[in-house]
Amino acid sequence: MIKVFLVDDHEIVRRGLSDLLDAQRDMEVVGEAATIHHALRRIEATAPHVAVIDVRLPDGSGIDLCRDIRSRAPEVACMMLTAYDDDEAVNASVLAGAAGYALKNVDGTRLVSAVRAVAQGRSAMSPSVVHRATESLRQRADDNDPRMGALGLRERQILRLIADGLTNRQIGECLGIAEKTVKNYVSSLLSKLGLERRTQAVIFQIEHPRD
Repeated sequence: MIKVFLVDDHEIVRRGLSDLLDAQRDMEVVGEAATIHHALRRIEATAPHVAVIDVRLPDGSGIDLCRDIRSRAPEVACMMLTAYDDDEAVNASVLAGAAGYALKNVDGTRLVSAVRAVAQGRSAMSPSVVHRATESLRQRADDNDPRMGALGLRERQILRLIADGLTNRQIGECLGIAEKTVKNYVSSLLSKLGLERRTQAVIFQIEHPRD
């Protein structure tokens, strides 16, 4: 049974999605929330396989919520849902680790198929969407950025893994080091690059793929 959590500030949208997904033999809606604050607490309690998230929420961005979920509970796949066809939102969703992105006018059959896909660990984002997102970032690149030279080998390795969407825990497992050590490396590389947020580090790496 695929457990799904819904995050949307419009009750009528949540009700429609709930009716659609609960009608599937292999799906169950285990919780709903209208805000980021309530979603984080409820997702921890209900342990869904998939979170379907509105891009725009009253207390912040659904993309930031996706990033928080992927950091705290990487086993939860995120499917972004929006009423707006926005290239910036698509790009940000890719960087935040979302496994799917769909407009609210998508037909029910396609949405159900997308939820199944992300629950199975597959991407419901077309390769063209991912390619477009990464190419738009690479076009801004400055291949001679001296900041990259300030990073040590381990910091470069961790930067690449962050860009691949891995959490600190997963990076530690990949490199055979403690999660706390990874956290220290992340803080160090952010400082050396003059960045404040993990998302900025992802963008930096995508902009400098050959460094």
